Amino acid sequence: MLAPFSGAKIAVLCEGQLLIYLRDDIPTIPWPGLWDLPGGGREQDETPLQCALRETHEEFGLTLDPAWIVWQRLYAGQGMHGLDTWFFVAEVPPGTFDQVVFGDEGQRWIISSVEAFLALPDAIPRLQQRLREYLNDGR
Repeated sequence: MLAPFSGAKIAVLCEGQLLIYLRDDIPTIPWPGLWDLPGGGREQDETPLQCALRETHEEFGLTLDPAWIVWQRLYAGQGMHGLDTWFFVAEVPPGTFDQVVFGDEGQRWIISSVEAFLALPDAIPRLQQRLREYLNDGR
């Protein structure tokens, strides 16, 4: 049986570029007004990967092939209510970002270089750190 987890995030990369979005600036949500990666909370009994893929589809209209996942890591106890969270990295084919249909969460989306995202002072720090971990040992 799968251990409980609160959600999953995914870095969607294409040729050194990264899909990011600016969160809504609503004080009642986590990390209001910060740059974020696709992903979110678990629904029903979905797996971590199912959660990340569903959220990416809901937020960006992209259907990612699970074969594009190149790295994954469990972060124990770092989610809501002390539950685990998951972080995935997908390397998608050229042209994937041309298919984005932005959903109704967030203010706007952009394609950023990985370096620019890592340098943003208004990005979610733990996601920047997780992406750094991938770059340090996942490639």
